[in-house]
Amino acid sequence: MSSAAIVAEAVIEIERLCYGGAGFGRIDGKACFVPLTAPGDRARIRVVKEKRSFAEAEVVELLEPSPLRTPPPCPYFGVCGGCDWQHLPYEEQVKQKGEIFADTLGRIGKVPRELVLPVSPSPECYGYRSRIQLKLARKAGAPMLGFFKRGSHEVVDLASGCALAAPVLNRLLAEIRGLLPRLPQLEGIPQVDLAMGDDGDTIAVFHFRGKDAALLVDRLLAARPELPSATGVYVRSGEKGEMHYVFGADSLSYGVPAGLFPGSREMRLRFSRGGFSQVNYRQNLELIRTVGEWGALQVGARVLDLYCGNGNISVPIAPLVREVVGVEGYAPSIADAAANAEGNGVSNASYQVGDAALSVRRLAKRKEKFDLVILDPPRAGAEAAGDLAYLAPERILYVSCDPSTLARDLAQLCGAGYRVERSKPVDMFPQTYHVESVTELIRR
Repeated sequence: MSSAAIVAEAVIEIERLCYGGAGFGRIDGKACFVPLTAPGDRARIRVVKEKRSFAEAEVVELLEPSPLRTPPPCPYFGVCGGCDWQHLPYEEQVKQKGEIFADTLGRIGKVPRELVLPVSPSPECYGYRSRIQLKLARKAGAPMLGFFKRGSHEVVDLASGCALAAPVLNRLLAEIRGLLPRLPQLEGIPQVDLAMGDDGDTIAVFHFRGKDAALLVDRLLAARPELPSATGVYVRSGEKGEMHYVFGADSLSYGVPAGLFPGSREMRLRFSRGGFSQVNYRQNLELIRTVGEWGALQVGARVLDLYCGNGNISVPIAPLVREVVGVEGYAPSIADAAANAEGNGVSNASYQVGDAALSVRRLAKRKEKFDLVILDPPRAGAEAAGDLAYLAPERILYVSCDPSTLARDLAQLCGAGYRVERSKPVDMFPQTYHVESVTELIRR
């Protein structure tokens, strides 16, 4: 296609939203994806990329705004790449996510639409994030702390904070912004991670690529009075990500209430500085509750938890089964899982560092069997998902953060002797196109 054709303008009607966040319409019958649009928009667009089967475009002029549109509360929306749908009412976001999720599972995984349950909406659609990763850059010598600009690696400076972040994280962000001009080797700090527990405790981790991490540690320690919202601070440096203690707490925690699912008891789970936790605590409880209710937990059951993290799901269900075996590739998370089991009086759970796919093959070679397999893989999905059939579980509960890789893996599992019983999207990430989900598979 010629360069003149690539920048050609056209008028488009937006029909619906798509996974990835863009609006969908057609130009002369060809699919076209336009970010920051809403169903019902009529817009003049400029094509910026064209493939054989689709095109991507940007809005030049909004000719007729959709009646669905609502003013976004964040001044950075549309420039910052963190959010996709602040211009839509939350109810419409939930509707669109449900349709996208069901369509993806049907198209790729051949899952009948009637097996997809309604989306579980988030109780909070702003201020819900308990973790943010801030990028640091300099412009005209001044530090800029925020997220990447949409479609680039240019940093959008969040001078007034992030609308999705919990208030305490925004307070800490502001305190760090004020400190940045006085930090040594600022060019060696590409990123700052902020995380909080559900009790408001926070940890900041400064990523460092400079030569003298000790100097940065000393300066941050001296500046402790200027960071009253920080419960703990660390510097992460080197190729292996070595953690240097600055001050304060080394872990954060969140609660799991008693009665979340039948027979469950109150627990408190920790995760170490730099470790993984779900970003929306109230929706994380919805994931745990769903697994607890769908897992058909029995006293004699043996459970395998793949990509187990800090034991987020398996520690709460362990008291209701005979044995839990957890596998996770990130060693610090396994340490957290073992500590969470011990700290909550769980004696029938064991956790091991290992690659999930290799561990499944090793367990199968030893002819070990499990009644229930839980897996919560990263966005890339579960490697060799079909191998789970060798463990002969009656039930598989697949927790996913990516509908496309989930659908691919469901197709593989169905080909290995399982059928999808039901699938529930859980909106962990309001204002974005991302969605979490739980899917139940039963052995045929």
